[in-house]
Amino acid sequence: MEVCGPMKGNELKRSRTILTARVAELQRFMHHRDGIAVERSAEPLEDTMAESQRALAIGKLDREFDQVRNARAAVGNIEDGSYGTCHECNEDIHPKRLAVVPVAAFYIRCQKAADRKLEEIQAPNRDFLGRAA
Repeated sequence: MEVCGPMKGNELKRSRTILTARVAELQRFMHHRDGIAVERSAEPLEDTMAESQRALAIGKLDREFDQVRNARAAVGNIEDGSYGTCHECNEDIHPKRLAVVPVAAFYIRCQKAADRKLEEIQAPNRDFLGRAA
């Protein structure tokens, strides 16, 4: 395992600048919620299309909200000195990972484990589906 050590001042400044700009950019786009308005039409097909467009707009807004929350949390971690440290195992997150994913809160192995757990939760229970057939 490669030991990375704490991030240096210039790296932290760069990360803070990137994250702060990302928060500002996302907040500007989040104010445009035109696709969420609920309007009824006399045509059922138009209602169905509008409902689909609303669902897409809400999904996009939800993802953007998550990105803003993660970026703000990363800025907070910079301010409290915990940026670049895994929230699970307290190992240093490699600077190359942070350069690509500045909001990364987990060491790569811990992130993979969290992703596997999420997949298990979201996957349908095969035994249940087998019994239902």
